[in-house]
Amino acid sequence: MPASDLALLEQAAHEAGEIALRYWRRDPRVWDKGNGAGPVTEADLAVNAHLERLLRTARPDYGWLSEESADDPARLQAEHCFIIDPIDGTRAFIDGQVGFSNALAIARGDRVVAGVVHLPAQRTTYAASAEGPALRDGKPIAPSAHGFEGAHVLTGKPSLDPVHWRGVAPPLKRGFRPSLAWRLCLVADGQFDATLSTRPAWEWDVAAGSLIAARAGCVASDLTGAPMRFNAARPLADGLVVAPPALHDQLLAAMTPHRLRTASQLDAPPRGG
Repeated sequence: MPASDLALLEQAAHEAGEIALRYWRRDPRVWDKGNGAGPVTEADLAVNAHLERLLRTARPDYGWLSEESADDPARLQAEHCFIIDPIDGTRAFIDGQVGFSNALAIARGDRVVAGVVHLPAQRTTYAASAEGPALRDGKPIAPSAHGFEGAHVLTGKPSLDPVHWRGVAPPLKRGFRPSLAWRLCLVADGQFDATLSTRPAWEWDVAAGSLIAARAGCVASDLTGAPMRFNAARPLADGLVVAPPALHDQLLAAMTPHRLRTASQLDAPPRGG
């Protein structure tokens, strides 16, 4: 009997992690992608090649969207699509830090139905399916119950610029982690209260983590509060707000109202992580 989609992603993520660790802290070759797209390493490409062989062999009718693969428009006609970041947090990986991840998701239509975020150097795995709980290393997780005042939020410094808020900088404590996928999982796990980005986010950075956060009990939306959609022709989300429901509402209420932009209006962020 074929493995479930979630079991397949978990197997693939652990194999990807072992490949990444063969290069980590061993001076892997690094290139700049050019055009502001950021760095890529030989480890990113090796992980991507392994994942594409494994996953597309197991599910040949699924589409394929990966940071490190040329985009194939055929994915838009597929009922299911893999959404993959072989190494999320490439700069951290290059620097020998532990905060990089393998982020793997499957979308059915425009909704993610299975997601895994694996942190190889930390031997930690987050996972969820659309029907099940969010798990860390097989155990259910839940978000915090912290309110708006003093909430500990994972985000870049630009997100707390007063221009994004109703007149003043918000009363939040800022933290940061190099992998965006990991940030979503840390909120799902209650280690931080929320994560947000006022910049567009690539689908492969947030697809897996958004499902894990949602199944833990968070709301994952774009900057307008709309649910996130995936496998788009231009795979960019219009910003990101992820938090438990009450805090999610408070964050959006405190932010400057945001007009939903089309994909063509979004300035693409660096792809290197």
